[in-house]
Amino acid sequence: MVFLQGMPSPFYRQIAHHLKAAGWRVTRINLCTGDWLFWHDEDARAYRGRRSQWPKFIAQYFAEHEVTHLMLLGENRRYHRQAVDLALAAGIQVVVNDFGYIRPDWITFERNGMSGGSLFPRDPDAIRAMAASLPEIDWTPRFVDSAFHMARGDLLHNLSNLFMGWLFPFYRRSDRRPHTLIYTPASGWRLLTNRLRKGRVHLAVDDLFESQQPYYLFPLQLDFDFQIVAYSPFDGIAHSISHVVASFARHAPAHTLLVLKEHPWDPALKNWERVLLKEARRWGVEERVRYFRGGHLDTLITRAQGVVTVNSTTGMRALHLGTPLVVLGQAVFDVPGLTHQRGLDSFWTKAAAPDAALVKDFLKALAGALQIRGVFFETEGIRLAAQEAARRLIHDAVGKPMEASRGEA
Repeated sequence: MVFLQGMPSPFYRQIAHHLKAAGWRVTRINLCTGDWLFWHDEDARAYRGRRSQWPKFIAQYFAEHEVTHLMLLGENRRYHRQAVDLALAAGIQVVVNDFGYIRPDWITFERNGMSGGSLFPRDPDAIRAMAASLPEIDWTPRFVDSAFHMARGDLLHNLSNLFMGWLFPFYRRSDRRPHTLIYTPASGWRLLTNRLRKGRVHLAVDDLFESQQPYYLFPLQLDFDFQIVAYSPFDGIAHSISHVVASFARHAPAHTLLVLKEHPWDPALKNWERVLLKEARRWGVEERVRYFRGGHLDTLITRAQGVVTVNSTTGMRALHLGTPLVVLGQAVFDVPGLTHQRGLDSFWTKAAAPDAALVKDFLKALAGALQIRGVFFETEGIRLAAQEAARRLIHDAVGKPMEASRGEA
């Protein structure tokens, strides 16, 4: 088993501990100082070469060490995308993880890729068959992830790369976030000002509810999120806003509003409210749009006529709450019977609530096949998630049910 970059937490090391106890050979390949900070024992080795030489190095490593499994955080990071493609071509089992499709205390643990790259079936009958073969799920939340430990891990990883980058001189950041010296203070400032504006935002949301004016909700994602970069038709959030506003202006009933909600982790390096207003003026609907920097998401979803998403996991909440949903990108939950299948233009007038029985089966199948109960940044949640991850690997159970179902679909 080879581990590449993971969350800045002990999750991967604990999985490795269980695998070694079962007789597996494990290796962690560190690409940068931040990786080394979280794993630097006898099982770790460093890659200090240029990114252009990475494919040759990792292909040779796979072959020489007869690697059978590869685990990493997100398949579309730089370094990861090339490693995944080479691994799949060589018949190596790839396991991808990230924060769960289901929140708050689930981890995605999936073969080959997520979202648009997922093997999970899109056929309702295949999903129903999967659900029938799985045990009932206890949905009671068990863990609360630590925002403090998550922020600390992120800062330690990024700041060590910044100030000790000479240890890995050719490393180039694997995600698409802005530079640490820009992103970190911008995020901190936005979180602070959002907190200071919390009362004002609540009043604006209350005014919306009291007006009883029907609205559609478009929760924004992050401009640099791989969900946008790899699994959407848009070149960024501005492009998605332009697309949604244009369709809303042309096809939504004249008495309805369009509400955009800012992502809670957006560093606001780009002013999405300004983008919204510019597009709204262009289409003559500036009086029919609202922009919120906060607000209780579940309440906003429940009271909406429908939810528009590119492929955010917010869509999962809309399904759970029974609100009509349309997906503009690629998402594991874009399934007939769950989401509107006839395009955005018709969604404004022909949206229908998701099939409640299919939602139940979908969540059960998704949890049973692609999710592990636990979190990345809380001790007990990490311990149990790592234990279950190792168990699935050892018993070679990762992804088999979903592969069979996708083949039947």
